[in-house]
Amino acid sequence: MLLTALDTAPATAWRNSDPLTAEALRAREGAVLVQFWTYSCVNWLRTLPYVRAWHERYAASGLTVIGAHAPEFSFEHSAENLDTALASLSIPYPVVIDNDFALWRAFNNNYWPAVYLIDPTTGATKYTHFGEESYAETESAIQSALGLSAPPSEITATGPSLAADWPHVRSPETYLGTARGERRIDADEPRGGGSERAAPPLNAWSLSGHWTLLPESAHLREPGGTITYTFSARDVNLVLTADSAPIPFTVTLDGAPPGADAGLDVDPSGAGVLTEPRMHQLLRLREPGEHTISITFAAPGVRAYVLTFG
Repeated sequence: MLLTALDTAPATAWRNSDPLTAEALRAREGAVLVQFWTYSCVNWLRTLPYVRAWHERYAASGLTVIGAHAPEFSFEHSAENLDTALASLSIPYPVVIDNDFALWRAFNNNYWPAVYLIDPTTGATKYTHFGEESYAETESAIQSALGLSAPPSEITATGPSLAADWPHVRSPETYLGTARGERRIDADEPRGGGSERAAPPLNAWSLSGHWTLLPESAHLREPGGTITYTFSARDVNLVLTADSAPIPFTVTLDGAPPGADAGLDVDPSGAGVLTEPRMHQLLRLREPGEHTISITFAAPGVRAYVLTFG
């Protein structure tokens, strides 16, 4: 029974709830929705309004939502960082910390996010879904497991939880560390047939300044380092941490301040401040298309992990 894996989690690994054991969940009957997540992941962030709504709507009817936090990056192993994320994201349902991936392996899981709907009495998995979307299908499976029939929840997603503009996304998730990094070009290489540096080609990126490439991230060693990327999408997000915060940064769009195309973490002038280890939304374009973003950091100690698009 998959839920018996919860019995191995120490009491200190639980948030928003006392430890939930397989026996305790069997006594509740109903259904258990386990979602694997990691808090800096934009794909998971876009599912959060739905999972939160299902918890609030169906808990009284027997649904138990459990968020299994399996960290992608080393900074997400920190309980302090996770607690900050839980508070800032207003996550109300039980969360179990799966830092050693014991639950992940027990479920034979391979994805962030991933949903498993389980009958706690029999232990049978009634429904699975990997990744985003399929919200109506997932809610229908929840209702079926609880013996309910009702219209789907009406969700208004905003900010980083707004669904991606998939028809216009032509840029892939791009890691900056050596373990999974690709498509990086030399920032000093002349392009376009002239002597001056041009923007990178679509989906290529460069670093200027004094950076050290680590397995997970690019680590800035001196002030003034810049990340430049040519993308095609509506949104540009970047996962950042700092050795010592705050660190101011400046974003340009095609060499100019972003203005009304600034993301949540940037003002129209392009100014932003790295204060917490998390995903930062840098751009949300009014008209999606191909553009070049540059992010310049005013102080050393920045660690840049992955660029994502929506």
